[in-house]
Formats: sequence, structure tokens, C-alpha cells
Amino acid sequence: MSLALATLLYEWRRYMAAVVALAFSGLLVLAQVGIFVGIGKGFTAQIDRARADIMVLGPGAKALFGGPSGLPRRMIPLVYTHPEVLQVAPLDGSGGRFQNIQSPEEQAKADARAKQAGKGGKGGGGGGRKSEFVNVTVIDAIPGFVTVPTDYTLSMVEALRQPYSVAVDQTALKRLGVKKGDKALYNGKTITIGVVTHGYPNIIQPTLVMSRDTLRMLGEADTGQRVGPLMVQIRDPARAEIVAAQLNKKGDGKFRAWTRQELADANSGAMLDDQIIGIILGFSAFLGLLIGVVITWQTLRGAIMANIKEFASLRALGVSMGDLRNIVMELSFWVGIVGVIASAALTWLVSLAATAGGVPMSFPPMLVAVVAVFLIVIAMVSGFLSLGVLKNSQPADLLR
Repeated sequence: MSLALATLLYEWRRYMAAVVALAFSGLLVLAQVGIFVGIGKGFTAQIDRARADIMVLGPGAKALFGGPSGLPRRMIPLVYTHPEVLQVAPLDGSGGRFQNIQSPEEQAKADARAKQAGKGGKGGGGGGRKSEFVNVTVIDAIPGFVTVPTDYTLSMVEALRQPYSVAVDQTALKRLGVKKGDKALYNGKTITIGVVTHGYPNIIQPTLVMSRDTLRMLGEADTGQRVGPLMVQIRDPARAEIVAAQLNKKGDGKFRAWTRQELADANSGAMLDDQIIGIILGFSAFLGLLIGVVITWQTLRGAIMANIKEFASLRALGVSMGDLRNIVMELSFWVGIVGVIASAALTWLVSLAATAGGVPMSFPPMLVAVVAVFLIVIAMVSGFLSLGVLKNSQPADLLR
């Protein structure tokens, strides 16, 4: 075992402040990245979990929500002409005002609570009546169809096949004031909460999932000459990249075919490329760098000063100043590694708490790797700034 690692293991208390500073610096950046990317994943969860192997968007689209993603309806038969394509379906959706419907008993209790609150001087309200603007996405209520998410059971698909039946994620039930089996109003028309899903949180806007037929009966289906992005299922998902390239060649610039993973990465990148989000993340990274360097530097400097007689003894034994500097830099490296591990543990705990509270979080592996390197660099810079303390390790001081 190297001297630097042995020092860190046996005198870990002296370096704990540096590890904690690095851990929270990493958490500061990772938590915000996780929330922003998670919000984007909340909007695209229905697509990410569908059976589509390829997504076909407009030629100018840079992501699902970046640029013109719609297509002329005549592109559907063109995509179907590829011999490996099994199913093609356009992505459709809408949005509108959602209101829950209370039973007479619930309304009476809500009115009584509002009246009591008014007497108490705290102000009344609308009782338990909720009104929210919701996003709507559709599936084709056919088992195994390309638009049906892989975690939808046959009973869920059958429930959504019923007219005016919709699905709501469990995290949105309280916000919308409904439960499974309740009636509600969507744009003034009565719908039924027929399915409660799990794992589709959206903290920005609640989402309703309904069949394409239900959306058509509500009068909001897209029946014009243009359709939304196309979801494509092929015979062999392993050939998705090859088929996407062949479709792009066939389209000759009329559309762009993406593999599902390629589009998911583009969606995450588009979320992080947003100007406001970029400013927030940049400021967080700068703040994490500033806090991490200052605290880690001072901690390492204090620890080296506390061991200055040991360093002086090494010099008396013939160890060169260059070797002592290498020991300090190696010590800084190991402090950075421990800080990365601690940051990962804290981020994992925060993500568990966020998931329990219905807040989606997602961590792109590339960004996680960048943050890990960022923390190690902070530790190494702090160690470099602490090298000046070694000048005090004079062998003559041992005689005092």
C-alpha cells in the first residue's frame, strides 16, 4: 500500500471535510442535471417505453421537441415500403382543461370545510374541486401495437379501449383530485379514469393517456394532411441503425429516421442545451468548483501541516522534495476518488427520495462521468495549491 493511501486510511478524520466538500459539490451539479433531464424524460416516457424501434421526424428536427417534427401524411406509405418495417403509427396528442367531478357527499363535505375555514378567518376556497391544464398522449388500444408501452398489461389496454377511458399516473391523482373509476371533465366532456399507471411522473404538467379512438370521439384527433412523428416497429430491433440509415436514404431529405436511443439522447441534450438551464448548470458548476477547491485546499493544507514532522522525517531519511510532492498529489487523487464515491452515494439517496415524492430524475452516463472527472480535478488542484506547505518540512526542525 502506498504511503499516501495509508495516510488517508489511518487519518481519515483529517480529510473528512475535503471528502464532504467534494461530495456536496458533485451533488449540487448532479441533482440539478438529474431533475432537468428527468423533466424531459417525463414528457417522453410514453415514447421511450413504446415498442417503436425507429422514430421518423421532420427533416429539420433536432429532437422530439426541437424543430418541425411533423410530417406529411403521405410519408406513412413511403416508410411502409421498407421490407423490414412491420408497423407504422403517427404520434398524436392534445391538451386541455381537466376538472374533477365530486359526488354530492364529497361536495357537501368540501362546502362544509370551506364554510368552517371562512368562519375561522382563514379564507374559503373551492373545496375539493380541482382544475388543471393537462397534456394528452395517445396509444392504439391494440395489444402489442407499436404505440403501446411495453409495461402496459392486456387489462390496461382493454380498459383504454373503452370509449372515453383514460389513464393517469399515480403521482398525478392527488393533484387532479381523482382516483381510479372516477368521472371527470376534459374540455367540458366527461371521461373516466380507467387506468392508473406507475412510473410516468411529470411534475410540470399532468398527462392523460387515451386511445386514438377516444381522442377522435373528443374531436381532437389530427385528421389533416400532416401528422406527428412516426413510430416504426421493425422485424429485428438489432438492425435499427441499419434500417434507419436505409430509410433516410429512401426519404432523400423528406424526413429523418432516428433510432429510439438516438432520439432519447438528443432529447436529453436538447433539454441541457436550453439557454436558461445552461446558465443554471454553469453557475452551479462554478459554485461547486469554488466551494470544492477552497474547502479541499484548506483541509489538505491543514492535514499536511499536522503531519509536517513526518514529512521532515522523510526528508531526513533522504526522500527528495519531488517525491514528497508526488505523495501529496497522490493523496489528493485518493481524496478525489473517495469524494466521487461519496457524491454517488448522496445522489443515489436524493434520487430515491425524489422518486418517492414523484419527482423524476435521470442521469446521463456521459454527464455523470464528466462530474466525476470534475471532482477529481478539484481535488488535484487543491493538492497542487497545498504543495507550498512542504517547504516547512525542514529536517532541522526535528531537533527543536
